Amino acid sequence: MASTKKLSAEETAALLANLEKRFKANQQRHKGIDWAIIEAQLVKAPAKLWSLYQMEASGGEPDLVVLRGETGFCDCAPESPKGRRSTCYDQEALDARKEHKPADSAVGMAKEMGIDLLDEAQYRALQELGKFDQKTSSWIKTPAKIRELDGALFCDRRYETVFLYHNGASSYYAARGFRGFLKL
Repeated sequence: MASTKKLSAEETAALLANLEKRFKANQQRHKGIDWAIIEAQLVKAPAKLWSLYQMEASGGEPDLVVLRGETGFCDCAPESPKGRRSTCYDQEALDARKEHKPADSAVGMAKEMGIDLLDEAQYRALQELGKFDQKTSSWIKTPAKIRELDGALFCDRRYETVFLYHNGASSYYAARGFRGFLKL
């Protein structure tokens, strides 16, 4: 990442304090993991700290999780992060819109933030750790075959069930954003 994507000492301290507080309040998401080890890894990785700061600033409430054997930080806000809603799926979809273009795309924002969109398996694994997107929905990584046909996938949780849906990649809604994952 570019050198401009670096936090000040004050921003780093505040972010780490917030992450530690969330980590301790949600032990069920990362059983048996010691915060001191995670913090030491983060301090050595300024680019990851910058990405976590972006996740936090856009309303993601990132927390450490283990999804399908991968440890990393994931957006654990109850609803899709407020600062990442009203986006179409990717740049191609954004470019295809003739009118009423959203400000950005989910894939583009994730790339700029240095995080990955969740795939379907990760999204379902996250839902085993809590109840997310009960009023909103989140774009997820879309297989190339679907994307080539101008489609994209999103998920939500309704009726105590996690649903997978499709939509045109250029669509966007005020209640649809995306959740990210930052692998450690």
